[in-house]
Amino acid sequence: MGKPARPSFIVAVDGPAASGKGTIATRLAAELGLPVLDTGLLYRAVGVLMDRAGLSLDDEGAAAAAAATLSADLLSDPALRTRAAGELASRVAVHPRVRDALLEFQRTFARQDGGAVLDGRDIGTVICPEAPAKLFVTATPEVRAERRWKQLFAQGEEVSYEDVLADIRRRDARDGGRDAAPMKAAPDAALLETTEMTIEQAADAARRIVEAARVRWEALERDDR
Repeated sequence: MGKPARPSFIVAVDGPAASGKGTIATRLAAELGLPVLDTGLLYRAVGVLMDRAGLSLDDEGAAAAAAATLSADLLSDPALRTRAAGELASRVAVHPRVRDALLEFQRTFARQDGGAVLDGRDIGTVICPEAPAKLFVTATPEVRAERRWKQLFAQGEEVSYEDVLADIRRRDARDGGRDAAPMKAAPDAALLETTEMTIEQAADAARRIVEAARVRWEALERDDR
């Protein structure tokens, strides 16, 4: 018989756009020695594929078909990091069939040997409700818009702060109001409000939350043996 797989320690990092959850997830993964998945890239990839093919973003069947063709190598495309890709992602993410098509991709990644860190908007509520560590990272729309504006400027995208803030508010309304897996904090998620925090402070706070969750999880694992 082969060695049994190590139990999966899954860390779910949810929250709205530009809350800092992506940076926090990446740092947590590095500290824990776990793989990390930015699940938003999956939806960005679907949106970009449809846009390049000239397909309507309102065509749920076409969007679901595009989602079914995704592979991990597509997620390294720099086009997925643009402002336009973020808007495309928010529009295709409202389709239940797209979310269904991407569900197993995300769950398979999460449940690999040892676990993983995933960031998104419905990880703790839909994708991995069993995750031992859950965070919901947020900040005011104004602060998130400033962060995203600076990020886009660094990437060479010329856009006004006011336009970015309008994008943020539009995406919040769309992501929180959709019928399929709306963005919301899981009941057992730790809320991390980063408005007044530097990224170092936010990452440190997240690390302490996850460390405490891991201690609890390891104790339960020992009791179950």
